[in-house]
Amino acid sequence: MRTMAEWVAAAQPLGSLGEAAVRWQMAQSGESRETVWARMRSRLEVMRASVSAGLDPSLKSVSGMVGGQASRMMAPGQAERFGLLGRACAYALSVAESNACMGKIVAAPTAGSCGILPGALLSAQEAGGFSDDALVMALFAAAAVGHAIALQATVSGAEGGCQAECGTAAGMAAAALAQLYGGTPEMSAHACAFALMNTLGLVCDPVRGLVEVPCVYRNAGGVAQALCAAQMALCGLACPIGCDQIILAMKDVGDAMPPSLRETGEGGCAACAGCGV
Repeated sequence: MRTMAEWVAAAQPLGSLGEAAVRWQMAQSGESRETVWARMRSRLEVMRASVSAGLDPSLKSVSGMVGGQASRMMAPGQAERFGLLGRACAYALSVAESNACMGKIVAAPTAGSCGILPGALLSAQEAGGFSDDALVMALFAAAAVGHAIALQATVSGAEGGCQAECGTAAGMAAAALAQLYGGTPEMSAHACAFALMNTLGLVCDPVRGLVEVPCVYRNAGGVAQALCAAQMALCGLACPIGCDQIILAMKDVGDAMPPSLRETGEGGCAACAGCGV
């Protein structure tokens, strides 16, 4: 299984991209459904714990550049202001800050983009009352997307820019959300395509070479893209460019990026004189 087209074809008779991924994982590993499911369920629990850990207001990275911002977003009246989006952004920022402060996270698909998928799914669970089993199945859908992108392009910021990290995470989260809210496998693919299309060209430019600024804030931006993309797909909008075509376009854009914009700390935000106003 290499392309999103192949994943969607496998998922159609099953009704779920996640179910196709579960069965593929069982076939690849030779493990039982219970074993495969339990391992993904454990990832969900790590995600949930990392959201909680990142909301500690006393949290601070060694550099001092990040930590404590997510707790401010969750202060009374703050996250509620923008509903599901506000909570998703706060949770995404929380996990990313936890990572920057050496907390335990799930790389989804990378440490630098670790907040987007849990931010999307855990906030959706609170808003929509979805079960943990539904979230686990959504994580399998996200895994199928990540697999297709990793094989056809890259999920490395050093190789393809932040579009390959936060962009891929947004695509994974968008597809997972589309499935969670009852969308078809085709809708999940369209959601992924919208998210990738809208993050195309995003550079990797960490300040001081650390996965902190602008990385943690891009997690909040990435989850917003995921919600937007999922909403478009669930409304029946079809991305005018196929998902696999967008993945290959992302690879081409990454290959064309100058080295200064691919995790070297020499261009973009990394070249700015300082932080703040």
